[in-house]
Amino acid sequence: MSDTLWGYRPSSGHTAGADLTGYSVEATDGGIGKVDKHSDDAGSAYLVVDTGVWIFGKDVLLPAGTVTHIDTEDRRVFVDLTKDQIRDAPEFDRHKHTADPGYHAQVGGYYDAFRIM
Repeated sequence: MSDTLWGYRPSSGHTAGADLTGYSVEATDGGIGKVDKHSDDAGSAYLVVDTGVWIFGKDVLLPAGTVTHIDTEDRRVFVDLTKDQIRDAPEFDRHKHTADPGYHAQVGGYYDAFRIM
């Protein structure tokens, strides 16, 4: 797994401490939902996206390294994944997220397969 997957790209426009909750999330082929929760902790930064009716209420965990750009004026976050890649991602598990140290590795392994280096 890439070491940079769990950190925001320097070119993303992310500012530490910025509240992204409620921002719309845009895949490469359209909107997928809104940011429900996020973290900018070094080495474990992520977004939890509520996909709403698009994937029948499924929440997904997106590593911060998937974020390509943050538009603070329009309150939108752009990621370098397609809707299908996000739809097929492991469902966010609130219990494993904090209790299982291997959970981030499992989720990261899924997304790392799509990374453009």
